[in-house]
Formats: sequence, C-alpha cells, structure tokens
Amino acid sequence: MHRRTALGGALTALATAAAGVLVAAAVSTAPAAAAPGGTGTGYLHTSGNKIVDSTGATVRLTGINWFGMETDNKTFHGLWSSNPWRSQLDTMARLGYNTLRIPYSNDALKAGATATGINDFVNPDLIGLSPLQILDKVIDYAGSKGMRVILDRHRPTSAGQSPLWYTSTVSEATWINDWKMLAQRYAGNTTVIGADLHNEPHAEGTNPAATGACWGCGDTARDWRLAAERAGNAILGVQPNWLIFVEGVSCPSGGLSNVWDNDPSNDEDCGWWGGNLSKAGQFPVRLNVANRLVYSPHEYATSVYRQAWFDDPTYPANMPAIWDKYWGYLYKQNIAPIMMGEFGTTLQDPKDKIWLQNLMAYTGTGVNGMSFTYWSWNPNSGDTGGIANDDWTTINQPKQDILTPYLIPPTGGGGTTSPSPTGTPDTSPAPTTPPPPVTGGCTATYKQVNSWAGGFQGELTVKNTGTAAVNPWSATWTWPSGVTLASGWNATVTQSGTTVTAAAPAWASSLAPGASVTVGFTANGTAATPGSVKLNGTAC
Repeated sequence: MHRRTALGGALTALATAAAGVLVAAAVSTAPAAAAPGGTGTGYLHTSGNKIVDSTGATVRLTGINWFGMETDNKTFHGLWSSNPWRSQLDTMARLGYNTLRIPYSNDALKAGATATGINDFVNPDLIGLSPLQILDKVIDYAGSKGMRVILDRHRPTSAGQSPLWYTSTVSEATWINDWKMLAQRYAGNTTVIGADLHNEPHAEGTNPAATGACWGCGDTARDWRLAAERAGNAILGVQPNWLIFVEGVSCPSGGLSNVWDNDPSNDEDCGWWGGNLSKAGQFPVRLNVANRLVYSPHEYATSVYRQAWFDDPTYPANMPAIWDKYWGYLYKQNIAPIMMGEFGTTLQDPKDKIWLQNLMAYTGTGVNGMSFTYWSWNPNSGDTGGIANDDWTTINQPKQDILTPYLIPPTGGGGTTSPSPTGTPDTSPAPTTPPPPVTGGCTATYKQVNSWAGGFQGELTVKNTGTAAVNPWSATWTWPSGVTLASGWNATVTQSGTTVTAAAPAWASSLAPGASVTVGFTANGTAATPGSVKLNGTAC
C-alpha cells in the first residue's frame, strides 16, 4: 500500500506523522516465544492449499496491517495518540485479528535509526528504544496474546514504493542480508512466522521497453519470481521454519501497455500492484525447503482505483472469475495457500461495500478459508482509512461488521480491557466462578510509572508467598470513586464499580510459589494507589 497503480493509474496514500517526537537510542529487548492459540502450535508450514501448525492442524490467519515502520517515523503510527500501544494490540486481538502484518523499510533497520512520533506520556516504556527494539516489544506482546507476526519488507527506503526489489541505493544484497538478519534475530520465536519478501512489485516503463517487475520473463534483473527464489532460499538457509510469502506483480511483462502502437501483443491484462499471480501456475516459485511457500496477492476497491471491472454491467457477479484468474486458481487447484496480504476500502462508494462483502465470501468461512491481513488498523491510510477511527481507540463498525464472520480470534485474545466499538471502556464484572484460594499468602507492591492531566499509568506486582501454585490466579484491588480503568496488560483487566480484577491470561495461568506477576495499566482520574489488594481472595 501507500502508492499503487493499476492499468497505469497512479495513486498515493501517504501516511503523515503527528505530534510528539521521541529520539530512540539502543536499549536491549529480548523477544519471547508465542503461546499456542487460535493460530496453532509451533511453527507453521503448508500442505496443499492449507497452512498447518506443528501438529498438522489447519490454521487460518485472519489478521491486520499496522504500518508506520516503513515511513520516516520508522515505527508504528498511532504511538502519538492517547491510546497506549499495548491497548491497541488488545483491541486488535479482541476484535478477532490473530495475525499482525508489519511493514518496514530497510531504513528502519540501519544502525543508528531512530523512532519518532511517539507520545512518551502514554508510552513511557518506549523511551529511548530503537525501531528494532520497539518491534521486539510489539512482537513479544502480540505473541503473549496468541497472535502471529508476518514481517513485510514494504519499501527499500522510507521515501516510497519501488517497482523492483532493489534500487540504485539499496542493492539486492542489502535486501537479502537484512532479511537474514531478521530471520536470525527472531530464530526460535514462533510468534514470527515468516517473510513477505517485497511489497507490491509492479510494472514500470512502456512495452516493449519494460523496466518493472515481470513474472517468468527470465531476466534476472527484473523477474520477480527468480528474485523471490533467491531471497526465499537465503532466508530458509538461516531459518528453515519460516513461511515465505510471495506477492504477485501488476503486469506479467513488467511494463505498461502501449495502446498507441497498434500491437495487440503488448496490450496484456494487468491488475493491482502485487496482485497478479496469473503466471505463478506456469512459473512457480521454487524453494529449497518444501511446504514453505504462500502466495500473497493484494486486492482493492474503487477508493484506491476504479478498475474497469467495477463498472461491468454484471458487477459483482463478474468478480469471482477475475479473482480466480489472478490468484484464486492457486488455492482452488490445491497448488498453494493464499494469504491476501492487503485489501481495504473507505466504504464511501456503495460498490465498495458490495466488493468487500463478496470478497470475504469468496475467501470462504471457517478454518479452511483463505488467510488474509486487512489494510489497515491505521486510520491514516489515505485511500482506505482503517479499522481504528482517527482517535486510534474506537473502531469503524461498518467495516468490522463485514469482517467479523471471517475472523478467528487468537486464544487468549480477549486480552486486557480495551475500548468497545463505541469507545466505552469494558466494565463487565469478573467471572462468577471463584478462583482457588491461596495456600499461604501474598505480597503486593505498586509503582506509579507516569501521570498526566486526567490520568496516570501504574504497575502492580503481586507475589505468591504461599507453598503451592495458584492456578488460575486472579488479583483484585480497589480504587477511589471516579478513577476508571483505561487499559491494562499482562492480564485480563476489568473494572466493576470501584473494584478492579486482573485475571490470569491463558498463556500464563499459573503463579508458582515465590513467583510474581506485574499487571500494568493506565487509568483516568486522579492518580491513586491500589487498595485492598488480594490474590485469589487472600489479602496481600
């Protein structure tokens, strides 16, 4: 996304940075392994047109894009908002998105790269971190919620898209070496499942003088299929467990049609940038490790570009055949899985609602349907908007309603309290089944991390000083009237009246003797220390 053409039409969707600038320095953060959940157990691989987990169970990735790391900010957009970064991930998981596709540019990976556009009052834990260290934290927290992560090399530089996988300033060797670095960085971390090699390779130049990405043309400088093999095999040499996601091109020749030369052979059928996989059946991507290839087309609506098919008198009945031709045949003929890496719309045109409804139906329902990551979480995508509204907190309900029947939430994805679609905090009471009592006792310590006008951030650490594990654990505390929960993490945090409950997440339900858990939160109101702290009903 960001810049895309179709049938020669140029588009722009530039995401702009907002207020609040933070300069990052090097601070180490260690990524953590993902817990099994709605996205399966262990690393994933393919079987025919399915993605399966380490046990052979079919997995459907139903995810969302969170962009920004490919821009001048070099980190996630929306970190400038009043909604903490963890709370945004909480909402994604709660809505049913089990996978996060993260675009980046090679600029963000350079030594000395700095992350900007961060509200350090809301996200104090990101102060001083490099783009990669912020990525570590997002991957770690997403994994703790049972989500998976796909890394997307979106651009060579933050300046914009490129038709080829290399430019005059970013070589193919840099592209591959940076991928190998990321594969090594997250080796053994099953949250990160694969590499989307290059975003939206596309045509450039007018045929027969094509200079853009082709498919199957045999020119090693332009044939995207051959480049995908070189990069994919280099990555698999470092991390053989990753999936390799390969997008299409726009025009298989790599050039735009010259309609003025009266040569019909040059007037080929083109599609979206990255969306044309029509030659992949004839010229498949060949990887050295079997069962690692996933094809990943992009698909958009009229808010991005008004393709001719949107005005066909048979619309939308004509669409399944178009999807079949460009990429759906790979799935229907059991050649390889499809993971639609980007698709989206503002829904301003009535045709776009019809398009989105029909596209989702085309992908199929349930775990056997095609995988996808919606574009985007971000509201500042100019030609699609986002699932998040401009406040980065409430959601666009009309879009979400269309997607919801196809989403498979991560296990434990209910996560911590996040704003509801209307923006009202979840104040539902804790489950009525009482947790098991503590054998022994507990201690509680509190640290106020930050405060601002109208709110504060804190961490409550509860330690099991008893002689037996507490499973599942649940901590409660009270706040003065007028203090309300805004977000929480490391537990499922809810509020009922003046009582707050932090229930054990699915991935860490047991608290061993001598072990402690730190529950983080932000709250509205005057800063207050948690009172009457209890662990499973035992006062601390």
